[in-house]
Amino acid sequence: MFLLLFILLSAVSVVADDISPGSTLYASNPEQSWNSPNNSFSLSFIQESENTYFAAIIYNGNPIWKAGGDPGGAVDSSAALRFLPDGNLQLVAGSTGSLVWQSGTSGLGITSASLEDSGNFVLKNGSFPIWTTFDNPTDTILPGQNFTVDHVLRCGLYSFRLLRSGVALQWNDSIVYYTSSGINTTGSLNLTSPSLGMQPVGIFSLYDPLLLTPVIMARDIDYGEVIDNTLRFVKLDCDGNMRIYSSAMSSGRGSKVVTWTAVSDQCQVFGYCGRFGVCRYDEFNVNPTCSCPSENFDPIDPRDARKGCKRKVEIQGCQTTMLSLNNALFLTFQPEISSDLFTANIRACPSLCLADTSCVASTSLADGTGVCYMKRSAFISGYQSPTFTSTSYVKVCEPAMPNPPFSSSRSDKKSEALKIAVVVLGCSLALVILVVGFLWLYRRSKPKYESLLPHYSVSDYASGVPVQFSYKELQRETKGFKEKLGEGGFGCVYKGTLSNKMAVAVKQLEGIGQGEKQFRMEVATISSTHHLNLVRLIGFCSEGRHRLLVYEFMKNGSLDSFLFTSKDKNVLNWAHRYSIALGTARGIMYLHEECRDCILHCDIKPENILLDENYNARISDFGLAKLLNLNDHKHRSLITVRGTRGYLAPEWAANLPITSKADVYSYGMVLLEIVSGKRNFEVSPATNHKKFTLWAYEEFEKGNIEGVLDKQLIESDIDMVQAMRVIKVSFWCIQERPSFRPTMGKVVQMLEGIADIHKPPPPVALVEGSAPASSVYSSQMSAISSLASE
Repeated sequence: MFLLLFILLSAVSVVADDISPGSTLYASNPEQSWNSPNNSFSLSFIQESENTYFAAIIYNGNPIWKAGGDPGGAVDSSAALRFLPDGNLQLVAGSTGSLVWQSGTSGLGITSASLEDSGNFVLKNGSFPIWTTFDNPTDTILPGQNFTVDHVLRCGLYSFRLLRSGVALQWNDSIVYYTSSGINTTGSLNLTSPSLGMQPVGIFSLYDPLLLTPVIMARDIDYGEVIDNTLRFVKLDCDGNMRIYSSAMSSGRGSKVVTWTAVSDQCQVFGYCGRFGVCRYDEFNVNPTCSCPSENFDPIDPRDARKGCKRKVEIQGCQTTMLSLNNALFLTFQPEISSDLFTANIRACPSLCLADTSCVASTSLADGTGVCYMKRSAFISGYQSPTFTSTSYVKVCEPAMPNPPFSSSRSDKKSEALKIAVVVLGCSLALVILVVGFLWLYRRSKPKYESLLPHYSVSDYASGVPVQFSYKELQRETKGFKEKLGEGGFGCVYKGTLSNKMAVAVKQLEGIGQGEKQFRMEVATISSTHHLNLVRLIGFCSEGRHRLLVYEFMKNGSLDSFLFTSKDKNVLNWAHRYSIALGTARGIMYLHEECRDCILHCDIKPENILLDENYNARISDFGLAKLLNLNDHKHRSLITVRGTRGYLAPEWAANLPITSKADVYSYGMVLLEIVSGKRNFEVSPATNHKKFTLWAYEEFEKGNIEGVLDKQLIESDIDMVQAMRVIKVSFWCIQERPSFRPTMGKVVQMLEGIADIHKPPPPVALVEGSAPASSVYSSQMSAISSLASE
């Protein structure tokens, strides 16, 4: 009797969660919703802007499915979502009654609908599902949701779909600008029936019936952290980037944190700035800025620079010329046909395009290869950065106008005249004030040479120059340099708070011998670097003898505070360590291989690897070697720099030429420390009184990988395949001969599992006195040659 009553009550509960045909949701009543049994998910209308609504499934204020997609499902406040008696789900515009979207399920015997605790909305015939949102995704993949070749995510002009070789992000279903065959696989995939799945812990995996194990496409940085009421989901945003988000109920409604990004450089997303739009980073914004190539163009929408540009005068029937864009390229992702590729010098490249009626634009790489790309498509997507060596050209009607600094349009003549008058008057007034102020200061005190150093305007150096602070400002904002964050070979670092409440780290540089203008030019070069794994340079001070750099503040401090602290403090799990190792490698690779001039760090160590609030690795002090005389820097590194002796490559002591391979050596030492939690130069009974790096290689030779790993790590959380890969890479990086060490680009490929890793030879110190170094390496030369050549 009791069992029968329990079954009846359960049945009533199930029915209570079901939604009956004839039910309707109204955009004018946002409080009305259809909820999941645990109330984590709800289906209701959500307002995204003024009079723009979407019927969406929502978790913690975040839409994870939209009826009709974005922007196709956008409606006004008079719209309604109707579950019709015939089983069809319809989104209609209330003011006109027009159909915006429908499930197309009429006549299929649907008797009810329900929103499950997984976030899946189901239309059912009895208990059998007929139509689900999991099978009809819009822009998001949830844990437990299978994504197959029949599915596609869309947001605006961007889409995400599966290929037999992996996954692809596309613009306008034509340009593939991002592909991935998986992090943990080597070689190319050839899948028969690929499908994607998202796990609750934040792993985004690719499956195939023929694969024995899933290929991990992405792993979010908070992987392994069990947080109650936290949803991790993959989302294709309308800016063309795919991200993994974590949203916790406890962090506030609508909050979400990015824990993985497909395209690390947003300007690399094709069409981000629209047709003829140029994507750039400026000194005031972390996010990219869109602008038109020159005054030959007008923005399509002055209120939204991302919608692109149009020519003021179309080129048909006019006298054409080529507009030059320095340090710019036009994105090319599709395989080029032979007629679109030329070998031509920088002068011939625009001439070839000008003579070709089908050519719209061209790009000369100017990197020594002589490659010239001809762009024949009407849609041109541009990227401009001071780090590029390339020059691009756009065909326009004569005359070619100057390139405005991030301006999108010109005002009428009357407005321009008024602006000119205001500028002239303002400059005159400023000049008078400046002269009077100078004379007053001169009479008040004896002028010193340092106080007469010239101050140069922003126009005196390249775009991308950070904000200039006065020494008094930084004194005030650091409270007299009171709170010291750390101390290194280049000076002390203090915490400060700017007037806009932004927390910063202020480094007082020591031993900087350049003149003021040279220092400012070098700072401009450093500030032109933009990468997810580099600490952003916000500003500087160059006043008299004072040289200071202002960086963004990293909440979690430096890596050494996590690796070498007592056991009662926070311990980095394996997922965080692997992410930090990979992020650091990507940051150094950018400095070495992707900047216009190779930037050597010269001081890679855990103290210079900072962690943001999500434990992303952010390299600091990059480019400081550019601010120092190289010979002086050698002297400082060997004599006075504290805490870095164990990271110096052998060529420093041997007085050999210093190349990027010196950074590779330092990174290898850091990599071993990330794995082991021990200083690389540590000697203790646990290491048989040998230097840790030598002892670790002996354990590696014996196959005792567990002995090398940090004892504070939880064994079940360690990915042993990754651990073996990281340890092998570390031993390759710390080879004594620079030519044996891989490039940082190769290091990234090996860490990601894209490139094979041969067995590394032992450090020379292991065999000193027992055999000549050359004989030890002779059996390894084929592997070394293939590694060093890439």
